[in-house]
Amino acid sequence: MSSKEKIILVGGGGHCKVVASIIFEKNEYEIIGISDLKTEIGKEIMGIKINYIDEQLEELYKTGIKNAFVTVGSVGNPDLRIKLFKKLKDIGFNLPVIISKHTIISKDVSIGEGTVIMPGVIVNPGVKIERNCIINTGAIIEHDCIIEDNVHIAPGVTLSGGVKIGENSHIGTGTSIIQNIEIGKNVLIGAGSVVVNNIPDNTKAFGVPAKIKSVIDN
Repeated sequence: MSSKEKIILVGGGGHCKVVASIIFEKNEYEIIGISDLKTEIGKEIMGIKINYIDEQLEELYKTGIKNAFVTVGSVGNPDLRIKLFKKLKDIGFNLPVIISKHTIISKDVSIGEGTVIMPGVIVNPGVKIERNCIINTGAIIEHDCIIEDNVHIAPGVTLSGGVKIGENSHIGTGTSIIQNIEIGKNVLIGAGSVVVNNIPDNTKAFGVPAKIKSVIDN
């Protein structure tokens, strides 16, 4: 019998594959299955069966499964991730921090529960990453950045020193943000952008340099 703690993954799909691969490589948890829509029951991801639906999560917790992780991805809209995170917390689950072995993270970095750090990420001193974030493959987070709840830093993003990213924001693939910039809450930065000015809450911006293109209706 395995002595590892058990964990349930919530949400199938591509993001789930990468999270599962990190858990496998670190060998810290035993994945007991994946929870998803009823129509997905019986499918497999990375050899793990989708064998539960979200309505069974509370029952699973009562059987002694104390760890869970949101494995739904986010492309510009984190609402489902936020909803699932809250549901798991309300039930009582522990949402660990999942960090690939193939990262460089300074010792004084603070990382909030339910956050995943993908392979190839570099996080330098003084950084604070809050809850339910995705720091995706190959991202570079320079010194003293602050990344608030539910943020997705997409693959290949570079944040220079002292950047602040507000909650629920998405920084698109390959974007670069210069030092000391503030990105507001509920912001979407398009892929490949270069951000040289602060971006206010509830906006979409992209380009080189990035310019505000529209307001997000919340």
